[in-house]
Amino acid sequence: MKQLIYKNSLLFSFVWAAIIFALCATPGHYIPSVSWLELLSFDKWVHATMFFILNSLLFVVVIKRNQPKQWMIIYFLLCVLYGGLLEIMQAKCFSNRSADWQDFVANSFGCVMAVLFFKKLKKQFA
Repeated sequence: MKQLIYKNSLLFSFVWAAIIFALCATPGHYIPSVSWLELLSFDKWVHATMFFILNSLLFVVVIKRNQPKQWMIIYFLLCVLYGGLLEIMQAKCFSNRSADWQDFVANSFGCVMAVLFFKKLKKQFA
């Protein structure tokens, strides 16, 4: 399984980015709303997790392809930018959606957590 992820990590990254796009483009009335989940800020954890996974997949690309470490910075910045652009698109392009700066913060938090995760476990992925 580890080899499969390493071998196809760039493909998985693009597929995951497309899944995030589809979820963010889904009209708001199709997204279930459960009040007790809102108490736990469930939505923010979902955003953070999605972007943690996206950034992690791209970090695996850097490691597997022996790219310079600067690519981790580039991928990190691209993921944060992608999260911001999705929020803008929710406000301007997608029907029945609205932008939320807290979602952008959650997206960015997921990216930061991916950086910390890979710093902590870089020896296992090398």
